[in-house]
Amino acid sequence: MKVLIADIFEQSGIEGITAAGCEVIYQPDLADEKLAAALASTSADVLVVRSTKVTEPMLDAGSLSLVVRAGAGVNTIDVSAASRRGIYVSNCPGKNAIAVAELAFGLILALDRRIPDNTADLRAGRWNKKEYSKAEGLYGRTLGLLGFGNVGQEVARRANAFGMPVIVWSRRFVRDGAHSPAEGRTSRSARTDIEITVIQSPEEVAERADVLSVHLALTDDTRNFVGASILNRLKPGAYFVNTSRGEIVDHAALADAVRTRGIRVGLDVFAQEPSTATDDFRDPLIGLPNVIGTHHIGASTDQAQEAIAAEAVRVIRTYKDTGKVPNVVNLATKTPATHMLVVRHRDRPGVLAHVFEHLRSGNLNVQETENVIFEGAEAAIARINLDGQPSAHLLKTIAQGNQDILNLHVVTI
Repeated sequence: MKVLIADIFEQSGIEGITAAGCEVIYQPDLADEKLAAALASTSADVLVVRSTKVTEPMLDAGSLSLVVRAGAGVNTIDVSAASRRGIYVSNCPGKNAIAVAELAFGLILALDRRIPDNTADLRAGRWNKKEYSKAEGLYGRTLGLLGFGNVGQEVARRANAFGMPVIVWSRRFVRDGAHSPAEGRTSRSARTDIEITVIQSPEEVAERADVLSVHLALTDDTRNFVGASILNRLKPGAYFVNTSRGEIVDHAALADAVRTRGIRVGLDVFAQEPSTATDDFRDPLIGLPNVIGTHHIGASTDQAQEAIAAEAVRVIRTYKDTGKVPNVVNLATKTPATHMLVVRHRDRPGVLAHVFEHLRSGNLNVQETENVIFEGAEAAIARINLDGQPSAHLLKTIAQGNQDILNLHVVTI
């Protein structure tokens, strides 16, 4: 199995993939047309990327069966195009959560104590203890979280340690219903052992928070999710931090909140980021007073990158050895199947081929299938999910056409 790594990747990961019996092609500077050309020339089975975009033409150029995102999000990969071509897309969720949470809390502390401004004045030869002694402090102030995935949970743990009450809005609590902490009630979640209060709207979180931190995945639903309706509910002088994705925040509305409401802002992500590691950068937000930033480095610690590399190795090794893909993101949770054909049969060659051939003649598409062998390997039971109901005549034809079929029946699903 050939694995093309098209981004900077840990040496431990390269060694792990090689030890799994794969041929590794390490070309970390590939992008755009060069990546498409490399996929075509190498005939790689697996592509590993970090921030490099994977487009439909790239998927057409080679013979990939798996794309591994060495990180959490998959918004840089054309997942829909991969799904149409039967290409698995996998990621490494949660492995950089601590690193991102550490940076988020670093930005919160930097905003409260104005650390960048302190440093700039010192470097310019100015001593201004009177100005910089005006910090309010974090103890007892409320941290609001939008999103409570792996990163949000790690931020909440650190807030608990700082003595900050944590309020949370997350779709997971809306989905989970009764299994979630009750609205407005402070609780220690059994799943996370973190003390939080669940709030039912992001606007109310913003209204009650002294610090608002965003930890949402970028989807069609979350693009520009944090706009004026949320930002205008923040208290004057509140802190706003985003270490998730720049596209989640309406940056024009955020700039307005900075100008009109004195919001202090810490950003690791921006609306328009350079596509390369070093480049010129201009963003109107970062030039405003009380706005500080970092260079989209949330996941960039040695600890996080080693953990991500180890998880990427596990994904590739499992795929090579078993054909199964851990952390796959593009398998259907529910197929269009409406009926299941259950076939109990002797474990003999040609039985399932006979069944599938007659299903094809009946214009029935097999959506999923499972064949389980009984102890002793003399008999088996096949469960075949179909996109329609087989006719009584077709069932009779299948049953009578092969002597190794012991029984069959149809279940509506």
